[in-house]
Amino acid sequence: MNEKQRSENNQVQPESKKTEKDYSKYFQAVYMPPSLKDAKKRGKEDIQYKNDFSISEEFRGLGNGKKFYIRTYGCQMNEHDTEVMAGIFTALGFEATDTTEDADVILLNTCAIRENAENKVFGEIGHLKPLKLEKPGLLVGVCGCMSQEESVVNKIMQKHPHIDMIFGTHNIHRLPHILKDAYMSKEMVIEVWSKEGDVIENLPRVRKGTTKGWVNIMYGCDKFCTYCIVPYTRGKERSRRPDEIIQEVRKLAAQGYQEITLLGQNVNAYGKDFSDLEYGLGDLMDELRKIDIPRIRFTTSHPRDFDDHLIEVLAKGGNLLDHIHLPVQSGSSEVLKLMARKYSREHYLELVKKIRTAMPNATLTTDIIVGFPNETEEQFEETLSLYREVEYDSAYTFIYSPREGTPAAKMQDNVPMRVKKERLQRLNKLVNETSAKKMKEYEGKVVEVLVEGESKNNPDVLAGYTEKSKLVNFRGPKEAIGNIVKVKVTKAKTWSLDGEMAEEAIEVK
Repeated sequence: MNEKQRSENNQVQPESKKTEKDYSKYFQAVYMPPSLKDAKKRGKEDIQYKNDFSISEEFRGLGNGKKFYIRTYGCQMNEHDTEVMAGIFTALGFEATDTTEDADVILLNTCAIRENAENKVFGEIGHLKPLKLEKPGLLVGVCGCMSQEESVVNKIMQKHPHIDMIFGTHNIHRLPHILKDAYMSKEMVIEVWSKEGDVIENLPRVRKGTTKGWVNIMYGCDKFCTYCIVPYTRGKERSRRPDEIIQEVRKLAAQGYQEITLLGQNVNAYGKDFSDLEYGLGDLMDELRKIDIPRIRFTTSHPRDFDDHLIEVLAKGGNLLDHIHLPVQSGSSEVLKLMARKYSREHYLELVKKIRTAMPNATLTTDIIVGFPNETEEQFEETLSLYREVEYDSAYTFIYSPREGTPAAKMQDNVPMRVKKERLQRLNKLVNETSAKKMKEYEGKVVEVLVEGESKNNPDVLAGYTEKSKLVNFRGPKEAIGNIVKVKVTKAKTWSLDGEMAEEAIEVK
């Protein structure tokens, strides 16, 4: 920190020289910045597979009498990471709290995929500063994908010295060490690895709910789409061993879970990194379908890795759900090439045809980016025409936002924001119209609903999801929560269904 920065910092938060952080010493002794350049190197280090995680005696009781709070941003993978961190906190003696006011440790588990998510985190970091001033003993940490970015770590260090710890996605298992260092140190504790992450088994978890469970089957991504920061923040593709996954799913089935979602940044690349056996997602699903659990699904898949064997296994049905999230990103082959998606419009449509031939009732959802650098009006129209041809049930739509360190960030962003917004509006109009049409088909039909709890808007109404991930609101007994029941759809809306319990389903499964 130079004198100008030090002066500006003192104007924002006056401090005595005794308490001011000495950043020059900190840079020399502690700080090793994450490097996107290093993160892009693949195969330079061997991935270690460790199944002996345990809490060392030196950390036992570290959290006795203390409470923790974790705010999670982003995808299911981040939610899963939060479950693991909650498990570690609990093993250390901490107690969970749902408010920041009475927490002794606050963690922001962050997402780096879009600029908006990053802005929300920095807003929250600012909001926590007064609380930190009121409670000097409070520890505030930033973890997750944002922590793997050099620019983010540097920004926190320069502008948010009230943050006590920063750690990344590869070293969540190091949380006990990081907490102890943060309690002992007067300086910000930063532990972010640019090296490839290891596969750590036997991690404790505090799962969110007892009905639906997430099971991580692999980590990282090797695709390097030009717009995406994930391969840099999550490392290269590395798969868990099949027996570990099968054992975890069996345990969840025994505990009464009704639905399992297999997670991975590029979940259908599962097993491609194995050197000692040929075993892919299709093989894993074929074994999991034999386990007595009502529903099994997976997310998120990449069209390039969606092979024929996986389609063949999914077509067997049973507890393998035929709702498939298949991100396309653009309907233009030229834009897909700029994105480095490694497939064309024709290849994608051929894959859709294969899926629907094998599973005529399959439901498809997708992700789409509008306003990618150099996207023309004609290329955007190709996206609209592809959407009409596939007739997705729904889509997550985004305006392109550059992420520092990605190849696309160096491209000339030559699509004006007004054009991007207009295109997004047109796309969303089509998405809404198609969704309303698809939902209308459910009116009068009986669907199976996994009841998750009371509706957010009305405690007298229950809410749950069908096998196709359609939200259903209906009146029924509280005993239905956590079970799969039959519901007759009485009214279709754009994004949800209203219904009433079918007479034959008064007794829940």
